[in-house]
Amino acid sequence: MIRSHTSSPSISEQAMAQLADERFLSDSLAGLKQSPKQLPCKYFYDQRGSQLFDQICETEDYYLTRTETAIMQRYAGEMGKCLGEGVMLVEFGSGSSIKTRYLLDHLIDPVAYVPVDISREHLRASAGQISGDYPNIKVHPVCADFTKPFSLPNPKRRPSHDAVYFPGSTIGNFQPSQAKQLLASIAHMCGEQGGLLIGIDLRKDREILERAYNDDQGITAEFNLNLLHRMRKELGATLDVNAFEHHAFYNAEKGRIEIYLRSQIDQTIRLDGQTVHVEAGELIHTEYSHKYTIDGFAQMAADVGWTLRRWWTDENDYFAVLHLVVL
Repeated sequence: MIRSHTSSPSISEQAMAQLADERFLSDSLAGLKQSPKQLPCKYFYDQRGSQLFDQICETEDYYLTRTETAIMQRYAGEMGKCLGEGVMLVEFGSGSSIKTRYLLDHLIDPVAYVPVDISREHLRASAGQISGDYPNIKVHPVCADFTKPFSLPNPKRRPSHDAVYFPGSTIGNFQPSQAKQLLASIAHMCGEQGGLLIGIDLRKDREILERAYNDDQGITAEFNLNLLHRMRKELGATLDVNAFEHHAFYNAEKGRIEIYLRSQIDQTIRLDGQTVHVEAGELIHTEYSHKYTIDGFAQMAADVGWTLRRWWTDENDYFAVLHLVVL
């Protein structure tokens, strides 16, 4: 992740869309050929997937967004002071930027807000709304996969420092080694005195965790299956979506929720002229959601240059928002 200091010819939106399709195709084929099979969770988020996730966040049992939002509402003033004056705030996986508004309300003379999201249409809509509601803050949306290198905008007014806002416990979707690598990349991007405000889901009872990922309305299942719908619509894949079902459970030993698509029949997936056989009962892994302790996460972050300065939790200790800095 680098800051762009010089102008260069911009790639057309059509070319970027084609590149995104090529990555989706190559990642899908590579994942289906692995053993066990897997599909990257980042491809949940086309416009429909983003809308479904917003609906998940409103379900009774999915406590994560509701709890994190309450923390932001209560402590955003303190967080704004911690981030400091003249910051350029970069949000990873911005989505609808709902929680971000609490933070924007309390930032001290921010230079710019940079929402980063993989879903172009959703990003454009939410960035436009933020720009209209916060006319005094420069909004520079970046459509990118934040796990890959991308360029940050270079605002006219130089920021005192950069800070990343990474809400939603999205860091939990990564394996520990991958999470550490991403934290190292963020530290490098922010540089000395850079900041990180990150949401993490804390460990708790199995029943609470499993209910959160198996809502009665079936929205989480639809969200999971949307990945297959995208493969059919965008990649021309031949498969029976209705013959797959959502499967999620808590792995206490690993400290994570594991989410899969389970085939109910023997079937063959055809994609880009290639075939992949899926047996009845076979699982295709789509997502992990790791749960942390504050001390454990702080140690992982410290290994790659971060120092925990402050944290905020809810009254049940279900969720935490941490502020870390690069010294």
